[in-house]
Amino acid sequence: MNVGTLYLIPTPLGASPAREVLPETVIARAARLRHFVAENAKSARAFLKSLPSESPLQQIDIQELNEHTPPDDLSRLLAPLLAGNDIGLISEAGCPAVADPGAALVALAHQSNIPVAPLVGPSSILLALMGSGLSGQNFAFHGYLPVKDDQRRKRILELESESRRASRTQLFIETPYRNRRMLESLLAACAPQTRIGVATDLTLPSQRVMTMPCGDWKRRELPDIDKRPTVFMLLA
Repeated sequence: MNVGTLYLIPTPLGASPAREVLPETVIARAARLRHFVAENAKSARAFLKSLPSESPLQQIDIQELNEHTPPDDLSRLLAPLLAGNDIGLISEAGCPAVADPGAALVALAHQSNIPVAPLVGPSSILLALMGSGLSGQNFAFHGYLPVKDDQRRKRILELESESRRASRTQLFIETPYRNRRMLESLLAACAPQTRIGVATDLTLPSQRVMTMPCGDWKRRELPDIDKRPTVFMLLA
């Protein structure tokens, strides 16, 4: 039985046109597909509308896979692949299946012997690390830290201790409207010599990547990062 290929298609991190951040080969591949799985169908349609699609948008099938999708629905999402059709997996921003619910579909594709093809595109995690000047030899991404102040402080101290012990760069993110609170928590918890990196609006004209010791951060005015996509990093 012939099966399709699950293509992992990155999307822009912000309002940048697809052609500014995606290779032509990725755009061409996405333009040929007629089946997609996306975290949000509305934003997926906006992304696909910006491409030179070979099919009218009304003829493109978009199925949603997000935090509300029951695990039993994953096999249904694979059905076009098992029927011999290719599928494009896209996330809200950046690379699918990285800090993204699409990872569950990729795992099931492997279990079903379906070819998986990751395509080139922007990853906020790697772009932040590249621009930070922190260790790229040993690093870990931790997703979201706890929201409550005491639990977040405890987790920051754990990550700092692990970073010091293993010379490991620790990366994490926050809901954009809590960005300033996260930065203030880092400065309050970390040792003066711990280096802290903040990468905001990556790939956008307003992007800014700043890294300096915690003690230096405390002596300057904090950047305006509220409601702007940001990756946080530390290296003790």
